[in-house]
Amino acid sequence: MSDTDVPDPYSNRAIWRIAGPMILSAVTTPLLGMVDTAVVGHLEQAWYLGAVAVGATIFTFLFMGLNFLRMGTTGLTAQAFGAGSDDGVRESLGQPALAALLLAGLIVVLQAPIIDIALQLLAPGPEVAEQARLYFAIRVWSAPASLLNFVLIGWLLGMQNARGPLAMVLTINSVNIVLDLWFVVGLGWRVEGVAAATLIAELAGLAMGSLFVRHELQARAGDWSTVRLGDPRRYARLLDVNSNLFLRTMALMFVFAFITARGARLGDTVLAANAVLMNFQMLLAYALDGIAHAAEALVGRAAGARDRAGLLRAVARTLRWSVGLATAFMLAYLIAGTRLIDLLTGIDAVRDTARTYLPWLIVSPLISVWSFLYDGVYVGITRSREMMVVMVGSTIGLFLPAWYLFADLGNQALWLAFTLFMAGRGLGMHYWFKRLMAGGAALPPLEERSP
Repeated sequence: MSDTDVPDPYSNRAIWRIAGPMILSAVTTPLLGMVDTAVVGHLEQAWYLGAVAVGATIFTFLFMGLNFLRMGTTGLTAQAFGAGSDDGVRESLGQPALAALLLAGLIVVLQAPIIDIALQLLAPGPEVAEQARLYFAIRVWSAPASLLNFVLIGWLLGMQNARGPLAMVLTINSVNIVLDLWFVVGLGWRVEGVAAATLIAELAGLAMGSLFVRHELQARAGDWSTVRLGDPRRYARLLDVNSNLFLRTMALMFVFAFITARGARLGDTVLAANAVLMNFQMLLAYALDGIAHAAEALVGRAAGARDRAGLLRAVARTLRWSVGLATAFMLAYLIAGTRLIDLLTGIDAVRDTARTYLPWLIVSPLISVWSFLYDGVYVGITRSREMMVVMVGSTIGLFLPAWYLFADLGNQALWLAFTLFMAGRGLGMHYWFKRLMAGGAALPPLEERSP
């Protein structure tokens, strides 16, 4: 077979082999939240729904902050895969798995102060707080499985395998939905039923992911005896990548928390309208993240192989698909945005307020697309420090100044600040990536290719 007959590993087909399953798996996530709300929302007291919302918020905060376990694992694994290092792909699985177990153990050990501090910050009513404690006490035991699932999904993506993450997410969500209905509606377990369903679903997802991981490892030479997981010096790169990803995530969470807090000060109607419009942004993020995941895997593979031309092809093609999908979202929001608002809320005041700020969400896809795609690119080349610097810089240099300069505009200022923040992230990463490519720094040093 000649070189021209070898399939292009960065082709459009390769992109969608990863992006398609990841987008499909993302579609099921909002459905799970709807089922949780529906089964608890039909119980006799409103505080059950409030308790699940409070408990879910606590775990969302905890696990979103630890999502670097997924992102960092993808980039390191993809580079080891591209370099053809069998020991490297095992090390890129074993190291973050041990880190996940350590972090999960800390969450379990510190569960009492975590729930106490969280309830003090969220300040729910006494009935909601009591039920939230019940929810937390059960679901906290899902932490090891949840964090290991982050690692397995990230590792499988780095191995260019999107079927595994799809199977894991579908397993978690389908088991969760079935057990929600059985435990809450059938057995009458209320809040405890929702928490137990989530715990068992995460364990089922871990079992499913383990099958795919086992298959991948069996197809590669080598074994665990040559992987030095006990050597602290081998964790330096993992720590460097993940610490920067953690700081980057904290800055992003700050922005969303700031928008919620300032929106609340502008009144319940504005707060509700912003929550409705954030669904537009989240829907966009779910879709574009699918292509960003493909960028992580393919760019990381090219970086590990030190294939500069392949890396540029992977970036150019995933960027074209991202812009095309973002354009489709912009047109959809332009044509059907008001109808979507009406589907999400039946309160006239909230509908009218959301329509006032809808133009910000119509332009958001073509502004946000660059930051979503480049997040994937930077994960692939494991340049997490640059990701963190751009994120923190956009927060401090654009988001906060825009809000305080134009605060008199009220909620318009919030959306202006958010739009500038997203634009700054995209532009910052675009120009920094060009500098990295020009200086040859986008490709990892030879000593980083194979641990």
